[in-house]
Amino acid sequence: MAKNKLKVEAIEHGTVIDHIPAGMGVRILKFFSLTDKNERITVGLNLRTSDNGSKDLIKVENTVFTQDQANQLALFASEATINEIRNFEVVGKFKVALPESIEGVLKCPNANCITHHEPASTKFYVKDKGSRVDLKCHYCEKAFESEFFDELN
Repeated sequence: MAKNKLKVEAIEHGTVIDHIPAGMGVRILKFFSLTDKNERITVGLNLRTSDNGSKDLIKVENTVFTQDQANQLALFASEATINEIRNFEVVGKFKVALPESIEGVLKCPNANCITHHEPASTKFYVKDKGSRVDLKCHYCEKAFESEFFDELN
């Protein structure tokens, strides 16, 4: 192995999230509460890519992402790939896709939204704006950039 390479232990069963934009790995860990589980997690931040760019990478043992979770991941990493690992082998690989809507996951940033005062599950409509993603609240109809959501569940 080359001296300038870092060797990371393979996982037996779980998920590898690759091609995460640099700086988004920590947000993804928080969004999916991955650190709340007692599973082994490997996180690479600002890793060099073949085109001299940088990316983040997350490996989570004994956790498999559903298609809905993977699509929620697209809010933060629209070019990410999900690799499902079984017996140290990749058994499934797919790209994420933005969902049309997201329910019960994010809190509405609008303090006057009914979801802050009534027992209503949040719902946002997702709009791909090219370089950014906007979310429009189903209840208060206010639109926000996805980066505005600091209060993640």
